[in-house]
Amino acid sequence: MINRTLIRTKVVQTLFAYYKHDDDTLLNAKKELLHSFDDVYCLYMLFLDFVNEMVSEAEDKLQQDEERSKVTHTLFTANTNFINNRFASQIFNNRGLRAFIDERHLGWDAAHESLKALFKDIAASQYYSDYMSLAAPTYEEDKMLWRKIFTSILPDNANLEDALQELEIALDHRNWVTDTNIVLSFVIKTVKRFSEDSTPEQALLPMFDSENDLNFAKDLLQAAIKNKDEYTALIESHLKNWDINRIAYIDLIIMQVAVAELLIFPNIPIQVTLNEYLEIAKEYSTPKSHIFINGVLDELIRDLKNRNELIKAVAIN
Repeated sequence: MINRTLIRTKVVQTLFAYYKHDDDTLLNAKKELLHSFDDVYCLYMLFLDFVNEMVSEAEDKLQQDEERSKVTHTLFTANTNFINNRFASQIFNNRGLRAFIDERHLGWDAAHESLKALFKDIAASQYYSDYMSLAAPTYEEDKMLWRKIFTSILPDNANLEDALQELEIALDHRNWVTDTNIVLSFVIKTVKRFSEDSTPEQALLPMFDSENDLNFAKDLLQAAIKNKDEYTALIESHLKNWDINRIAYIDLIIMQVAVAELLIFPNIPIQVTLNEYLEIAKEYSTPKSHIFINGVLDELIRDLKNRNELIKAVAIN
């Protein structure tokens, strides 16, 4: 699940925190990196459990509407499309999800009011209105509603941000607001995997698709820390009319990690590495940082190539 794009971001974030503590150790940095991956995976599971929370909110509202109709002596017709959504039922009964949530003591209780606001956001959407107007939704329509909720309603949702900030404090996790959109993309992939005959044993995404990705993360962090002086000197030698002390701290860290990847992972194409760290710069640094970083790394790569110090594997067809 956790892909190399996210790994690179987490390594940069971990390195940034590591350098802020002069007495920190490589071992602690590795622990923090692994902890950050665990935080991401917990958020993934929590978002899947969000389906159950919204069904509960719908059940509460339906009950309130029914009670209100009795008091006001008005006709009440229950629309149970959302409550009886078959995909939501599959998520509720998924044994892997239930075991993880219970074992980690995760839940949305601390964000009760924000959940109510989130349900209102969903209920006010055209997707929900169209779905509730169906006479008898098919399974695919059940699942499509949730795909639309995760793709169109939850990303950059202010009420979701409020809920996650409350949960970060209550559950002692970090960066859930920052990681929201990328984790939602993992949830959408999971939704696509379900079918009408999926059982409670339906597999969810693992934290890592392979051991290679975890090793990539550890090796990248270790190389960036152990070779800091060498990489900093290499970067400094390619600064044109710039004092290294004037460079934004995050920009220097992004370049250090990029250089580490360029030098110790011969199977990763240069352009892949360059593009990935420029995207990180766009996301986490100043508006023009990616232009500056691109210029420095371009010069650095050209120089390393000329000195035959940048060896990359070549695919032979």
